[in-house]
Amino acid sequence: MADLRYPIGDFQEPKHFSADGRKRSIAIIEETPAKMRAALRGLNDRQLDTPYRPGGWTVRQVVHHVPDSHLNAYIRFKLALTEEMPTIKPYDEQAWAKLEDSRSTPIETSLTLLESLHERMTVLLRSLKTEDFARQLNHPERGPMTVDSVLALYGWHGPHHVAHITELRKREGWQ
Repeated sequence: MADLRYPIGDFQEPKHFSADGRKRSIAIIEETPAKMRAALRGLNDRQLDTPYRPGGWTVRQVVHHVPDSHLNAYIRFKLALTEEMPTIKPYDEQAWAKLEDSRSTPIETSLTLLESLHERMTVLLRSLKTEDFARQLNHPERGPMTVDSVLALYGWHGPHHVAHITELRKREGWQ
């Protein structure tokens, strides 16, 4: 059985970054809200409150996690672009997922937030010059990261969580 935590595989940071790779990652970020919405289409509350894997978050928690995480990414991009090697603040995503807003807010709230956020993020990322992608931030847990590496990570992150939902749907026959 495949590792249900990583339905598209664990994140592998590219060894080299290219203009084409950046364009692909930005396009993926742009498409993620629509793909998330499509993955959720027709699910009822019982299904939304089903963990995507044993011991994992519920579908609802996954939906709320993605904009939580991507809001942090957006801020990290902006900090890296406007400050010299800023140290960013990590957050405890497990603790955030246990908060009431992640457990009971209607998913439409987070889907709308994700759409608006990704629209802004895509505009920002498409405006960058090649040298901007080399700007750095310091992540206390990961060490120095470039805008390129954050972009690659979030180009993977959205599809990773969409696949949690689509793979659960397949396993449960919720097509």
